[in-house]
Amino acid sequence: MSDRPVKLLLIDSDPIFRLGLRQTLEELSELQVVAEAETYTTALQILAELAQVDPNQVNLVVLEPDNNRSANRQEFGLQLIRQLKTQYPNLPILLLCHILQPGMLIALKAAGVNGYCPKGTPVSELIVAMQQVAEGNSYWTNQPEEFGEWESEKIGKIERNKGKSQKSQIILVNKLRNNLYGSGTNYIKVNLAEVTRQLQIPGLTVLNKAILAGRRRELIAAQWLLDNLVNSPQPQQVETNPFIASTEFPLLTTNSIVVANPPINPLAPPLLSPRALQATLLASCINKLQFSLQNVTDIPLEIDILQEAKKRELLNLLLQKFADSLDELRTSEIQIERLDEIHYILLSDVWQAATKDFFGTFSRIKLENIEVEIVNVLLQDAAVVQTEILNKIPLITELLSYLVFQTELYVDNTSYSPGSYEANEHAAMILENMLIHIGNAVMQPLLNRLADVEAIKKDYYSRQLISTREIERFRNDLSWRYRWKNYVGEAQKIFESRYELFVFAPRGIAKVFVYSPRNNELAELGGIPLVVTLLLEFRDAVTPRLQSLLSFLGNGVVFVLTRIVGRGVGLIVRGVLQGIGSATLPERKSGERGRGGDGRMG
Repeated sequence: MSDRPVKLLLIDSDPIFRLGLRQTLEELSELQVVAEAETYTTALQILAELAQVDPNQVNLVVLEPDNNRSANRQEFGLQLIRQLKTQYPNLPILLLCHILQPGMLIALKAAGVNGYCPKGTPVSELIVAMQQVAEGNSYWTNQPEEFGEWESEKIGKIERNKGKSQKSQIILVNKLRNNLYGSGTNYIKVNLAEVTRQLQIPGLTVLNKAILAGRRRELIAAQWLLDNLVNSPQPQQVETNPFIASTEFPLLTTNSIVVANPPINPLAPPLLSPRALQATLLASCINKLQFSLQNVTDIPLEIDILQEAKKRELLNLLLQKFADSLDELRTSEIQIERLDEIHYILLSDVWQAATKDFFGTFSRIKLENIEVEIVNVLLQDAAVVQTEILNKIPLITELLSYLVFQTELYVDNTSYSPGSYEANEHAAMILENMLIHIGNAVMQPLLNRLADVEAIKKDYYSRQLISTREIERFRNDLSWRYRWKNYVGEAQKIFESRYELFVFAPRGIAKVFVYSPRNNELAELGGIPLVVTLLLEFRDAVTPRLQSLLSFLGNGVVFVLTRIVGRGVGLIVRGVLQGIGSATLPERKSGERGRGGDGRMG
């Protein structure tokens, strides 16, 4: 066989089959899919365009003829194949389709087809067939050597049809079962993804969380029932390549062997390429950037000083720069072990590139009668920005490993498989938090050096923060935030083994917390942060004992007040009331008589 690769054009009306076959063949150096088409008309147009560039661009056509039972449709397919052979007589054609009747195969061979393989053919055999046909030979799978022997096929017709009814029933039952399972799992998958997404929206009330959690449990239980009651294993299955096997019927009968597609779990994550995974995540982030960008947390952020439109512009710019850096990282073929050191450089590059584009590389302002370039002034704080902000952005190595190498994403004490809904949701949170922090890094040098410049205030600042007083108040809030974070807040989060992430929610920029082991950082704490963790540990140790003591003292106080003091107070009050009653209602003397009815004294 020739060493040069077979360059083929794939024609098939099923896009899923085309995608699967193309991905399978891309792993083989001896085969190359140059183009693919859904219809013959499109295929003819593609061939015409390729012929203008290079007549040898395609040396094999792999197609599925229209196997519709309608005679008109079959005749139309034959005419198109004849047209293809008329225009390109030296271009070999290999049929890759469902099982064809001998009469149809005779007509196709007469039209100029060079070979035939049914869908479900093993990849190894399919490669041989493609190479044989591309070199000008014929390759007909499981058919008589001469079509004149068609009569011999009729001899065994009765024997072959003995089990036809039974096999048709098996096909029908399996098809109905698969349709039921597929429709059920698709419904559950969509609703489960939506409920899970709603549960991760920050700010939900306890009642809403309880309702959504109950709904999620119901869906998971329904999936378990569907898996165990409907998706029973099929008997007599011989697994083949799922991309080559038929996508229309669950079972095919070929040479008295029952061939089936391997069972596919509809909830399993799709196998995406790193670029496709990156595109999915970035598209999700772009959609969320259309939400309100108001800060709804209790933590001031540097980007809060920006106008809404400018804030969105900056975050979109950062997303674009990060995507460019990912492409460069992937092109450089960096080793996964170096990601931990490389990610600091990557964040710095994204920050510098975004700063230049956001403010304009050559934009100038006047300071004390001297014109200076804004970017040059801002980039002077590179070391401070790197230390105070960029180096402290969490989980960046995990994000890069997930996007570039498709590794599992370990977040919140759980490993998520690449491409799964949960992995993408957690990766999105890490990405959104990164964008917000780099946005803060872009604005921090401006607030430190050029905060009260009128030209900048006019073009960038929100109207609520445009006065000198409001700017100074805003800067003071940020200063206190950094002090609290450096001495107390970050130490507490390290001690509690969690990260605080800022995310894009429908109501604005919100914050969430995720678990992550931080024992190494805890061991390196010193000074005030270490004292904070010791105080937290002391509080945790003392609180249960103090609560027990207070509970004991409280019970004693309650006993004294109710049993002793309360009883005494009750006796005193009773005596007082009796005294008052005796003073107001004196008893009559025994010798005293009442006045009679006639007014005389008795």
